[in-house]
Amino acid sequence: MSENKSLTKNEIKQLSGLTLAYLGDASWEVVVRDHLVQSGLTKPKDLHKAATEFVSAKGQALLVEAMQAEEGFLTEDEMTIFKRGRNAKSHSSAKNADIHTYRIATGFEALMGFAYLNDQDRFKEIAAFCIQYIQHAQKQEQENG
Repeated sequence: MSENKSLTKNEIKQLSGLTLAYLGDASWEVVVRDHLVQSGLTKPKDLHKAATEFVSAKGQALLVEAMQAEEGFLTEDEMTIFKRGRNAKSHSSAKNADIHTYRIATGFEALMGFAYLNDQDRFKEIAAFCIQYIQHAQKQEQENG
């Protein structure tokens, strides 16, 4: 294996929105899977069903909305990266979402990829916010039947 070369902060900022989204998709998926296993889910069918709620385009769009609603949560750089991902011209299409929702989800993934590369502590902070938001929404859904 070759020596692991870290990107500089400037090189990270120069990555395309789709490249950041590619990494963000994978890094968010690992966070979600870890969370679900740590929560006690062990059956693959249950894990897949639960993960879908966390990683769907619709779910990711709601997370972006929640982060934007939290005054000052996202930095100016993070909003710029989100917009770069959201506005990127993707050649793939949404499977279970309209194009607007799909683009917001791509922005979310770009943000996660940026945070993952740029600042692991910040990545964990954003991930924790998102997990807590989803857990709160699920709890409210259960209470409201």
